Amino acid sequence: MTPIFTSLLETDLYKFTMWQTMLNQHPPVDAEYTFVCRNEPTRPLAAMVSAVNEQLDHLCSLRFTEDELRYLGSLRYIKPEFVAFLRGFQFDRSTIKVTTSGTELRIVARGLQIQVMGFEVFVLAIVNELHFRGWGDAPLTEGRAKLAAKISAVREFVGEREHPFELFDFGLRRRFSGAWHREVVETLARELPDQFRGTSNVLLAKELGLTPIGTMAHEYLQTYQALPGIELRDSQRAALADWLKEYGSDLGTALTDVISMDAFLADFDADFANAFTGLRHDSGDAVEWGEKALAHYTKLDVNPHTKRLVFSDGLNIAKCVDLFDHFADRVQVGFGVGTNLTNDCGFKALNVVMKLTRCNGKPVAKLSDSPGKTMCKDEAFVERLRETFGSF
Repeated sequence: MTPIFTSLLETDLYKFTMWQTMLNQHPPVDAEYTFVCRNEPTRPLAAMVSAVNEQLDHLCSLRFTEDELRYLGSLRYIKPEFVAFLRGFQFDRSTIKVTTSGTELRIVARGLQIQVMGFEVFVLAIVNELHFRGWGDAPLTEGRAKLAAKISAVREFVGEREHPFELFDFGLRRRFSGAWHREVVETLARELPDQFRGTSNVLLAKELGLTPIGTMAHEYLQTYQALPGIELRDSQRAALADWLKEYGSDLGTALTDVISMDAFLADFDADFANAFTGLRHDSGDAVEWGEKALAHYTKLDVNPHTKRLVFSDGLNIAKCVDLFDHFADRVQVGFGVGTNLTNDCGFKALNVVMKLTRCNGKPVAKLSDSPGKTMCKDEAFVERLRETFGSF
């Protein structure tokens, strides 16, 4: 077996930032994370069950090195007590199970959230790389040609606007392979030094001298739906308030689509709008979302030029260009591109996720602005969320 991961630092930055907040801002909770493939793979994922188990065995043997901990501690928003926690951290193999159902692969992680939440990114990248290993390196010839075309498109398009074009790599979890991911990021950093602003992959950021990018994901806000002492209607506000307690003026991009953009904006009052530096889009029509964000800032008498809209939902370079052209004279913009950068090699990419589905024995859910992205085993709870937030 060739290990896919050799470092626990090779995960998305927002895993660390959410992890720290969950440790510091509320008591430990039990959680369940469930893997799902949303599209039809080109070959059955169930055939990989033994290989996935082998990779998880190896992952659970890893520890953070002192060099990795020093790097994390050098980030201004990472606190010494969190680094001390990570020094003793190791994944517990007994908390994650891999089985099959017909041709489907079933993966579930259950345990203390601060112990199991980190599995997500590693599991998704493991499944992806194992799935694509059978084709060898031949697809990278097409991948390199496509990457060169994307770089040319950015160079040809970018012109004078009120705000600059800023591109980020968000492609760890659905990448073709770790080696290809590194090549993509190295190439973008070299060829687009003025537009490429960083990567969510913390290990690559460390080793390539780039800025690690990320703040929060859906699981963070979903957790607050099940915390004791917090009413469901107050869950978003409580999550946002705790984030500000933890980071102040750092890491100020808030995710908006856990319970739809409209429900989010109902909670995103003037205090939040002024305190957070911007918003991240991850479902629904991007232009409609951006216009709602700008209208909300205007209504609250917040200057949109001081804020940033980060787009991260199924982007390719053409979509980034269109969105930049639409918004860049009115607000700062950034584009987190994932699969289209790190797994555009001529094969159909897997649409895999591993989402928080239960917390403290209770269901949690996301009411996405895109049909098909809602993921919850309890329809009654989904209906309760809709009634509570008036979101459909």
